[in-house]
Formats: sequence, structure tokens, C-alpha cells
Amino acid sequence: MFTGIIESFGSIRQIKSSGEGRVLNIGCDLDLSGTKIGDSIAVNGACLTVVGLDKNSFKVDMAPETVERTTFKQLRVGSRVNIERALKLSDRIDGHLVSGHIDGTGTIASIERKSNAVIIKIDIPSKLAADMIEKGSVAIEGISLTINRCSNQDFQVSIIPHTADITTIGLKRVGDKINIETDMIGKYVKKILRGSSSKNDALPNGQKDISMELLARNGFL
Repeated sequence: MFTGIIESFGSIRQIKSSGEGRVLNIGCDLDLSGTKIGDSIAVNGACLTVVGLDKNSFKVDMAPETVERTTFKQLRVGSRVNIERALKLSDRIDGHLVSGHIDGTGTIASIERKSNAVIIKIDIPSKLAADMIEKGSVAIEGISLTINRCSNQDFQVSIIPHTADITTIGLKRVGDKINIETDMIGKYVKKILRGSSSKNDALPNGQKDISMELLARNGFL
């Protein structure tokens, strides 16, 4: 689990193919003395497992599913990436709850400066748009951001100078692809309200969906 508050830039030092997967060696400025093999680190928003490390670099495996669903297939040696170590239960959650499981990718459609902020519009598939609301949370390349506006085909976020300076979002250009994770809590709520098609999760008396009537009948309203 992560918060979407980026701790450090990282730089891809080496990329090795592993069938349809990848093995990345990533250098960073973080103190990795407290990190061990098997720990989780978010790289551009994707939760990856540390399989090797030294003082200022670590190695991660990427399964074919991760490569296919993310922008990692476009990484090159020297590419900059966002790094965040896993959340401790004692930490403040300054961003929002981020699982590190990428839902899909979007494409930067426009970048516009407005006063001290940069407004970025991102084109997305309708499947991702269905899980977004205005003023809701979204993780872009692992960065916790607030959605300014959204439609069924795009959304906008506002980037302050500090965020642009310490993350890769300040390096992006129109046409670049980015990793997106929609709000985890919102996805669970949507699934519960829509009901489940699984026979094992069937509701009592053959009811297919959760409704206001069902909630009232069982004392929730």
C-alpha cells in the first residue's frame, strides 16, 4: 500500500528481458538501508517486489501482465521514474490510499500553464473514466492528484511547481503515455452497488443487485 507521495527520482540502469516480462535495475537517491529483499516499492505507480539491492540501487522483476498493462514497455536505460516505498501503518497519509495496481494508461492531450500551476489534460479509455469523479483522487505515474474536471473520455489535473520539480510529471510532453490508478475505494463501492455476477456471491432470495429497498429492509437505512 502507498500514498502517492513520491519520495525520490529513480533512473533505469539496466533492462533485461525475461520471456515476456522484464527485470529492471533502478538507481535512486533513497537510503535503502532499511529495505530488504521481498519489500514492495512503487515505480511510476506500479507496486513491484525488490529481488536484489545494494546501497543506492535495487532490482525488480516485472511479470508480463505488468508490462502489458503499464507504460513500462516504453522505458529505456536512463529513463527517469518516480519512486515510493511502501506505506507504514504509523505514517501520515498525505495523499490517498494507492494500491500500486495500475488500471490502465492514458495519453497527455494538452499541457497549459495557468498562474503558478500547470493544467494537464489526459485522454483515457471510457472504462477508466467510469471510475473518476470531479474532485476525486487519482494516481498518475504514482503521484496522488485531485481531478479538476472529467468526462467520459478525458480528465484534467493541476500540477503545482513543487510536484513538477520532484516528480517525472514535470518532464512529460504532449503525446506521452502515463500509468493511471483510479481511486481504490470508489471501485469497491461501485462493485458492491452493482452487485456481482458470481454465483458464489449471489444475494439472498435471488436478488441480483443491491438496491435502496434491500438496504432499508436489512436495517442499513
